[in-house]
Amino acid sequence: MKRRQFVTGLVAGTAALSLPPAFLRSAYAAQPSTATPLSIVRRTIEVNGRAASVFGLEQADGSTGLRLRAGEPFNVLLRNETAEQTIIHWHGLTPPWPSDGVPDAPLPLINAGMERVFEFPLETPGTHWMHAHTLQEQMLLAAPLIVEDPADDGRDEQEVVILLHDFSFASPEELLAGLAKPADAMAPMDHGGMAMDLNDIEYDAYLANDRALDDPEAVKVERGGRIRVRIINGATATAFTIDLGAINGQLVAVDGQNIEPVGGRRFPISMGQRLDIRVELPSEGGPFPILALREGSAHRTGVILQPPGSQIARVASIGSEDGPILDLALEAELRAIAPLPTRVADKSFEMVLNGDMAKYRWSLGLREPIIAASGDRVEVTMTNMSMMAHPMHLHGHHFQVVAIDGKRIAGAVRDTVLIPPRRAVTIAVDASNPGQWAFHCHHLYHMATGMMSTFGYQT
Repeated sequence: MKRRQFVTGLVAGTAALSLPPAFLRSAYAAQPSTATPLSIVRRTIEVNGRAASVFGLEQADGSTGLRLRAGEPFNVLLRNETAEQTIIHWHGLTPPWPSDGVPDAPLPLINAGMERVFEFPLETPGTHWMHAHTLQEQMLLAAPLIVEDPADDGRDEQEVVILLHDFSFASPEELLAGLAKPADAMAPMDHGGMAMDLNDIEYDAYLANDRALDDPEAVKVERGGRIRVRIINGATATAFTIDLGAINGQLVAVDGQNIEPVGGRRFPISMGQRLDIRVELPSEGGPFPILALREGSAHRTGVILQPPGSQIARVASIGSEDGPILDLALEAELRAIAPLPTRVADKSFEMVLNGDMAKYRWSLGLREPIIAASGDRVEVTMTNMSMMAHPMHLHGHHFQVVAIDGKRIAGAVRDTVLIPPRRAVTIAVDASNPGQWAFHCHHLYHMATGMMSTFGYQT
């Protein structure tokens, strides 16, 4: 399967006809001389003592990712310095549809050696990220995208950004081909009747900021210091639980959106989601590992917070117990600082998440296509009838979680929500950004084999 094929079929059919030519040209409106250069590159990292060729997103000074400021325009010149076609999705932002970064929806991939300018307003701060909307995402074509809040300028707080990933020396095409083997060529699977399937790929390593736990990043911190830890799960097929160890934390934002603080030492994070956790370090002791525990497995990764005078001790990449299985317990507790205005939904839709693990075919069943008019309040109830969890991501919007298993709540505002097996989550979204927006599972290989639909607008 070619890298672009799986992201175009369900979106591109209506894409090019939906917007007037003047709107389609808006992605090119800025002048390259005024834009921040951002390059898609090939680079080499070391994993488990071996060299690995991966992708990257770098600024002119070699720094990874982007750090922008709320209230200032997003104005980026994206250069493809690789030999392959590609495109980047600005995950968590709400640009006009042509700037979204899905192949042929509506703009094509960026050819090798070519560039494209993206310019649009950047109104709200938060922890976001950017990644390829192709199989290249598996090859680390992802980076943090942090939008600073001017209100935090006077805060005495260090910031630590952690981008998680799952890594394989095999190509993503090989991984997908292995998952999609005919049922009679696969080893028999004992699901114990209706047991969950937690992980369908065994990776060679799990990375935090491109490094495995046998050679972790050590972040210099002050004793007794205050730290905002921004955690991004950029893994393609792996959920984690963040383990703060001996440190107490306050979860203050999910998917870049502020919530009423929730205290704890362990916080779940599925693919595509982000967590902002504030911690206050002890005045003595250390170092302090911040670990990401792989769901249902003893594998783990992370970074080390290192106060002055503390010595880094080896932390094994395989722990003594399996990471917790993600559920909706924390989701049910979360409350948005700025919830959507209370109103009755104008339109409601039912989506059934289903799949066949043996054939490796996944689907998003809709009784009718999701089509909204500008200004509509739309509710979508997603019911997972499969035995794998699905982190569902909506492009171009933020939604509020308003029900879990039919029980109404005034939950978090976010852009990616986990639907565990045999559970249902209802989201509410205000239709305020016209386009034909991708709506999909953020497990890369589920999306590649059918779990992608659209949230469309009437024209």
